[in-house]
This record gives sequence, C-alpha cells and structure tokens, in this order.
Amino acid sequence: MWDEAFPSFLIGLREGLEAGLIVSILIATLVRADQKARLPQVWTGVAAALALSLSFGAVLTFTAANLSGHAQEAFGGVLSLIAVCFVTAMVFWMRRSARTLSAELKEKVQASLAIGAGALVLTSLLAVAREGLETSLFLWTNVRTAGETTGPLIGAAVGLVLATALCWGLYRRALKMNLTRFFTVTGAGLIVVAAGVLGYGLRDLQESGLVGGGGTYAFDLSGQLDASSWYATLVQGTLNLTVTMTVLQVVGYVAYLGVVMTMFVEGVRGGGVPASAPASASGSGSGPAEVKGGDGAGRSGRPRWVLPTALVAVPVVVAGAVIAVGDGKQDSAATVSVSEQDCGKGFAAPQPGQQVFQMHNTGDKVSEVYLVNPGTGAVYGEIEGLAPGTTRALTATIGSGDYAWRCVPTGGNAVTSAAVHITGGSEVKAVKPVSEDDLKGPLDAYKDYVTQGLTTLMTQTQKLQTDVHSGDLAAAKADWLAAHLQYASLGAAYGTFADLDGKIDGRADGLADKYQDKGFTGFLRLEYGLWHGQSAADLTPVADELAQNVAKLVHDFPTQDFAPGDLPLRAHEILENTLQFELTGDTDMGSGTNLATAQANLAGTQELLTLLQPLLDERDPQVLVRVNAGMKRLGDLVAAARTPEGWTPVDRLPADGRRRINGATGQLLEDLAPIPALLEVRKAA
Repeated sequence: MWDEAFPSFLIGLREGLEAGLIVSILIATLVRADQKARLPQVWTGVAAALALSLSFGAVLTFTAANLSGHAQEAFGGVLSLIAVCFVTAMVFWMRRSARTLSAELKEKVQASLAIGAGALVLTSLLAVAREGLETSLFLWTNVRTAGETTGPLIGAAVGLVLATALCWGLYRRALKMNLTRFFTVTGAGLIVVAAGVLGYGLRDLQESGLVGGGGTYAFDLSGQLDASSWYATLVQGTLNLTVTMTVLQVVGYVAYLGVVMTMFVEGVRGGGVPASAPASASGSGSGPAEVKGGDGAGRSGRPRWVLPTALVAVPVVVAGAVIAVGDGKQDSAATVSVSEQDCGKGFAAPQPGQQVFQMHNTGDKVSEVYLVNPGTGAVYGEIEGLAPGTTRALTATIGSGDYAWRCVPTGGNAVTSAAVHITGGSEVKAVKPVSEDDLKGPLDAYKDYVTQGLTTLMTQTQKLQTDVHSGDLAAAKADWLAAHLQYASLGAAYGTFADLDGKIDGRADGLADKYQDKGFTGFLRLEYGLWHGQSAADLTPVADELAQNVAKLVHDFPTQDFAPGDLPLRAHEILENTLQFELTGDTDMGSGTNLATAQANLAGTQELLTLLQPLLDERDPQVLVRVNAGMKRLGDLVAAARTPEGWTPVDRLPADGRRRINGATGQLLEDLAPIPALLEVRKAA
C-alpha cells in the first residue's frame, strides 16, 4: 500500500505544513497583539476552508461518477493537467514567498483587526483554502489513479497528521526544523510526482479520444517485467511510470521533469528558498483594543455563532445541492413505454449528457429494447429480456444527433419509435449493429478451419493409437502432445462439440473414482496413464476410445449447429479456460505441458480474431490494437518457458515468471472483454 500512499503522503505533509505555518503565524500575531479573544475568528476561517475543500472533492467525485466512460477519461485527464499546474505553481510560490510570508500575514492580520471580525475570518479562509483546494484536487487525481484502494487516503491522512504535529512543535518552540531544506526536498519530490500525474493525465486524454497516439508506444516492457511485482508496483504507485507507455506520455514526462526541475534547482542555487519558522507566540506587543462582548453578540447585534455556522455550512450545502440536482436530473427522466403498440411513448427530447431512462414494458411479451440512431441503426444503449409489467433503468449518454427507441418483443414485430433530434451536445460513439448475415462469412471460414483441423486431428489420434498398440509408449508420448495441441487450437468450436468434448478432453473432476473412474476418458486420461507408468495393455482401450470419439466428431461436425452469435464469445472464453485450467496446472496429468496447451489456445484465439477483424475494425479499431499487443506479450512469455529439454511445468516456473504470465493473461482478458458487446447480434426493425 505504501507505493500508492507515498505521493498522497507527500502532498498531505507539504500542503499541511504550509497551511499549518500560515495558521501558526496568524495565531502568533494575535497572541502578540493581546487579541486572544479573536482566535475563534481564525478557526472559523480554517473550518470554512476545510468545508470548502471537502465539498470540492465531493463535487469532483460525483461529477466523474455520472459521466460516460470516455467522458470520465477526458474529465480525469483534464483535471490531472490542472492539478499538475497547481502543484507546480505552489512549489514555486513557496520558494519565492517563504522569506516574506510571515511579514505579509502579520500586516493582513493588523489590517483585519482594524476592519472587524469578517476581515479576519476571510484572511484565514483565503490563506488556508488555497492549500486545501490544491490538496483536494491532487488527492482526487491520486485516488482515481489508484483505483479502489485506500492507499492514497491513508497516505494523505498520515501526512496531514504529521504536518499538524510539526506545526504544533514549531509553534511551541519544542521543535527546531530547517524549513528551507524541508521545502526544497519536498518541492523536488512533488515535481517528480507531478511529472507522473502529467503522464497519467495524457494517457487518460488519449483513451478518451481527445488526443491521438494511444496505440503508439514508446516502450512495452511487459514481456520483461512483471507489472504486478513489488518493484513495478512501487514505481507505478510513486512515479506513475508503467511497464507500457505511449510516446506522448514519455515525451510529456521527460519534458516536464527536465524543464521544471531545472528551473527549480536553479532557483534554489540562487538562494530563493529561504523559509523561517512561524513567529513565536511568546513576547508582548500592543495592538488594537480587544473586542469584547459579554452578551454573546457582535458589533452588529448578530449572535456570534451565525457567521461561523454559515461559513462552514454553505460550502457543504452547495456541494449537496450540486449532487442532488445531478441525481435529480437522472431520477426525473420520464418513464418510456415498451411494447409493439407503445414503443417509445413518453420519450421527449432529453438534455445532452448522461441520462437514466425508466423503461416499462406495457406489453404481454418479453422484449429487448435499444436506444438507436434511426438512420444507421447504431446502438447507444440496450436492455435485454425486459419482462411484461416490469421496469428497468437504461443509462445512456446523449449527444448531438437523432435518437429513437427500438422495441423487439419475443415472437413479435420489431417497432421503432418516432425520432427526436438533439442539439448542443458532443458527439457520442454508438455501436454499429451486427446481424447474423454479417457473421456468416467469418463463421463459414471458421468452420472450414475446424474441419481441416479435425481431419489432421483424426490422423494424429490414429497414429497415437498405433503407438499404444505396438507398445511404443515413448513415441506415444510425443504423438499424444501433438494431437492434444491440435485439439486445443480448435477452442472456439468447443461449444458445438456437445458431449464429445467431455469424452475427448474431459477432466476427472467430480468423478467418484477420480483418475480410475470409467467416465474419465480422452486425452487427459491417456496422459495420466502414459506419465504414471501404466502398461500399453492398460492404455489400449483408452487410446481406442479416443480415436473412435475423434472419428465420430469428424463425422458429426458438419451437421452440428454453430450459432453465429456464439463466435465473438469464444475469443474471451478460450482464454478464461486457459487461465482457470492450464495456468493453474489443474489439468496437468503428468506431462507438464500446460503451457504448450496455453500456446495452442492462443493460436486458436488468434485465428478467430483474424476472421473477426473486419467487423471489429468497423466498430472500434483500437480494440484489436490492444488485443494484438497483449497476444504477442503473452505469447512471448509462454514461449520463454520452453527449454531445449522441453516445456517447464507450471508449478516449476519461477514465481516472477508465473506472475508475469498470469498478469499478461488477466490484462488480455480485459482487452478481449469488449468484443462480445461490439459484435453482439441485435435484431433489426
């Protein structure tokens, strides 16, 4: 957690100490002027600044949560750049202003005492709010970068607590500290952290589509470094440097770090970083007469609690109102009817932005519902299986263009509502619909691939059968591997092999007698016998049954049903099975060739993706850019596990090597996840 906590700890310590020094100077000045009765006014300003900062963070979080995926990336990227600007300005401001900070604040306090309570409250509010708002923005950026972990919040809390303790010690003269050196070191550290935030923000902008170059990588070290290792995690958490970075990220990082750090170091050498401890609270001095009021009211006759309460409460109320209004916009979306007769009833032109539509099925049939562009059929949002009499929410981002509802009742006629035209919004990306006819070409090509593969498989299993009959178990081991890998490369067709898949490549899981159970047949049963010293006589019926089942599969496959809509699902499912069974070693019956099987699964996935590429490129060209990079990364890692002596069993892989393979597989599964949604078969009107 330290890797994610450190940047926030640094900003909490640095900003907390800056704010604490300001408060200490304000308090010390009042104490010297014998105006202790005015201290609550300082604390009122501090409390108001804290409320303002926390409310700002809440509004940022709410705003991001209610944007579409691409808009969230753009929002986060822009705010990351703003955070970098603020932090950079803060570092240089403290370097320039530290020498005169105490004197300037004392002058402001003296002026405030002459004017009245409001001026002193405002002085402390403005002085602390600057640091508070910067902290909120920078912490929000760090929290978003870290995802769901609590590391950044814990780091910030520790930094703020430590800063408070340091300020108290400095104020009480119980602690001596070289503040010049402190602000120099932390300033340099924050510049390095800000460079990483800049790189992360640029990547967000690339992923949002606002900035190009998202597929142009400066380097990809995922094949050499494990992104989940402690050292990679530490570097990513503290510096925002990842194993894979685009050219723009690297250029932005290096340029910012080179320019800003050079200017900072030159300023330090020039003697521009002096800072002194806050003024001591001891000593005496004279000042304006102390304001007293025994009746609990201020000069205006107003109760003293009114101003402090208002200053603290107003930012919270405003933030709550922003969030409530935003939620209200979504909750107030009209209920839209779904049926053959009333499709789209209640739909009026919505405002641009994210909307939540309450879809109510008023018909008597289960229905699918699509929010579409009526001209192109492109889909902006959908609900599947909406039962009669039920209501479900559909969330969609509305931009400029034409929108209509398409209701497709089961067994009924598809109906499209009247279109509405929206203006004033940004362009929203929709998914171009896919029909069964679109998938017919790739499906026919894949059937040909499987048919040829099964013919080869039958030849290989017959040779394996001959090896076992002749008692040549050494040759049988080699031929077993060749045949098993051939079968594994046909992974996308498993769903059509029906019961034969379990007979040809089934596991012993759940069988009463495990590996000796009569229901355990096929490649894995034969593997168990070959690598556990069973005789040729014992294995002959196993090899015969395997050859018979493969021959039956070759005969049956041309007549088996393969739903076109299943084809896009298989790319993800093949590697899910690879991660679940092969990379855990669960299916290793003694040969230690799980990684060879994983490599064959990758080959089968690549064949499928090649056939689907034209459809994917029409809808989201970047998907295959990411997937192909991930396929190569994982393929290289798996291939590296093959030595001249053979394949390394999964349980004998070095810990780092195994983590890299698992991490690359997990990332590839994430990259493959959008494909089924992009190529889902949707019914047309």
